[in-house]
Amino acid sequence: MMTKRLPWLLLSLLAGCGGGGGGATDELRLLNVSYDPTRELYRELNEQFAAKWLADTGQTVTVQMSHGGSGSQARAVIDGLEADVVTLALAWDIDNIQIQSRRLPASWQERLPNNSSPYTSTIVFLVRKGNPKNVRDWPDLLQDDLQVVTPNPKTSGGARWNYLAAWGFELERALGGDLAKLASASPEELAQAHAQAERFVGELYRHVPVQDTGARAATNTFVQRRIGDVLLAWENEALLASQQMGPDAFDIVHPSVSVLAEPPVALVDAVVDRRGTRTVAEAYLEYLYTPEGQDIVARNFFRPHDPEVLARYAAQFPEVRLFTVDEVFGGWESAQKEHFADGGIYDRLFEAAAAEPRP
Repeated sequence: MMTKRLPWLLLSLLAGCGGGGGGATDELRLLNVSYDPTRELYRELNEQFAAKWLADTGQTVTVQMSHGGSGSQARAVIDGLEADVVTLALAWDIDNIQIQSRRLPASWQERLPNNSSPYTSTIVFLVRKGNPKNVRDWPDLLQDDLQVVTPNPKTSGGARWNYLAAWGFELERALGGDLAKLASASPEELAQAHAQAERFVGELYRHVPVQDTGARAATNTFVQRRIGDVLLAWENEALLASQQMGPDAFDIVHPSVSVLAEPPVALVDAVVDRRGTRTVAEAYLEYLYTPEGQDIVARNFFRPHDPEVLARYAAQFPEVRLFTVDEVFGGWESAQKEHFADGGIYDRLFEAAAAEPRP
């Protein structure tokens, strides 16, 4: 069983004890099945981890990557894709792997710090340079002549975070600006507030001209194909687009309130035990929590947990008022069932939006 914050030195010593897939000179291979916007992060992290593992153990390790919408990636693992580790957009997708395939324990989230989330992010607005539509907060997305780009929540983890961020904003507004009232409001007041949030999100989806399968595809639709006025984006994806396209292409708008996105990671026990890669796979995930790993996280625009690293990158991470899925939706299992399962609220809103002419 993986222990929290297992020291790197101990992992290095264990590598010679048979848990890493062979002798000290063998080449090891890991498959990391990840979500869409982590390509640059893991490209850098994999290179640095492989160099450290070689220096510490004498073994060569190659980390192969698979990227896509988080929901689609989870389904691929359930259907048999041999992932040594999964690094997905949200906890439900890994829970679903556990429930459907039993390839890792139900307690998977307890094995690493911060509920096995080595970094966080949030949802922001990416707009054209100069913000020509004057988008400042969530209600501005409902302008008559404005188009919003966001991917499909059925396949994309980022899309589910986008949806819940919008819902949480309007729910707070319906409760008089205080989400703490979720614990004290009457059933009638809660029903009215959620109904208002549903109307708001339903209207938002009337402004969405296309829903790609993943967050990176949605970014390409907005950036390369120049469709839409606003991209609902992971903060890290918005910062990356701004870096790659230059200072004259886009502005980033942080709304008044958003959701704390906590992408988790997990070992797939059935695979690593069969392939003999448990030790190196554990070390790989632990490396994300080291100062070196956290610096790589921050360089790639994800918010690190390490306070010293976060302080060094404070300029790129403005303070944002955030709520959690647990606080507002009762956790991912509840949110998934109510909003994103077949026949859930999202399906109802999507059908209604499709039946009405776009603004």
